[in-house]
Amino acid sequence: MKKRFFVLLLVGMLVLATLSGCKQEPKQPEDTLAGEDTTNENIEEADAPKVEVLDVKKVFVSPQWVKSVIDGEQEESKNYVILEASWGTANDSPDYNTGHLPGAIHVDIASIEGEPYWNLKSPEEVEQAMLELGITKDTVVILYGSDVSGTARVAYAYIWAGVNNVKVLDGSLDAWTKAGYELETTANAAIPATEFGAKVPVNPQFWLSVEDAEKKLKDDANFRLVSIRSYKEFIGETSGYSYIEKAGEPKGAVWGKAGSDPYHMEDYTHEDGTYINMDEMKELWKGLNFTLDNELSFYCGTGWRASIPFLIMYENGYTNMSMYDGGWYQWQMNDNLPVQVGDPDTGEVVDTTVGDLPNDKAAK
Repeated sequence: MKKRFFVLLLVGMLVLATLSGCKQEPKQPEDTLAGEDTTNENIEEADAPKVEVLDVKKVFVSPQWVKSVIDGEQEESKNYVILEASWGTANDSPDYNTGHLPGAIHVDIASIEGEPYWNLKSPEEVEQAMLELGITKDTVVILYGSDVSGTARVAYAYIWAGVNNVKVLDGSLDAWTKAGYELETTANAAIPATEFGAKVPVNPQFWLSVEDAEKKLKDDANFRLVSIRSYKEFIGETSGYSYIEKAGEPKGAVWGKAGSDPYHMEDYTHEDGTYINMDEMKELWKGLNFTLDNELSFYCGTGWRASIPFLIMYENGYTNMSMYDGGWYQWQMNDNLPVQVGDPDTGEVVDTTVGDLPNDKAAK
């Protein structure tokens, strides 16, 4: 009897021990200390801001977005080139040798335009210039430079040629350094490409010749030739350039504002060097003699300043705009072309021809 009781007691103790052994504390993650609360860290990591994904037609971009491309965090990281745009060689640049974006290659603005009118070069020449920089239609091109107009000029040329994704670092080098990002001084060489991948230009509709500009002014009531020049240039007080002796505008042109002279674009840029946006441009254009319902063709002296409103419209999905590439420079080379001197809005305007203009209006 006692033996039977002893056996039952032993079995009960074994069962109790087994049940107690099955109860375990939750396992701590290997990299987490016992008692450490990681709830907030997980939330912060999940909510950490990420640089946004941009549409291919978005032109003006932040330094944070460019940095994310360099760091391999964007789809664009797979095939991109960064270009510092300025006139002449890298040694002529005000910035390239003293500090440029990591990986940036210098591009001479003269690679896409040239004499006698400083129009875009031939499609073959522009294509060859792009290939030498390793640019194809599918390369993401990120541009910046010390001159907001010159940088915009190159961006326009690449869009006209057919590059699908062209970006401009908004605020240029200042924006990059203010964001806390580093520069490098080592010169970078391009890896040339062999095929652009399309027939240049892919977008010929964005370019207007002097002949087409003259014809449209005569025959197309919805067409507006928009002068992106200073008011003094628009009314014929000065040509704006030391190498242009005649002043005036193509007859029928309307004013689109710009800045105080060819080298300052304060109407289209902020004090920090960033470009205005579409809403700000609409506000700038209020009360002027054109609307977004018109077919617009922008021009200036030789095509730099006019590229800025073109790019702003382009990135916002508009297609009813072009560049009259020759600008005042080419127009004033033909003695027979019609000219207006003065402001048509005030009635103080004289209609004449290039050949009858005086030759004393070059900028001093």
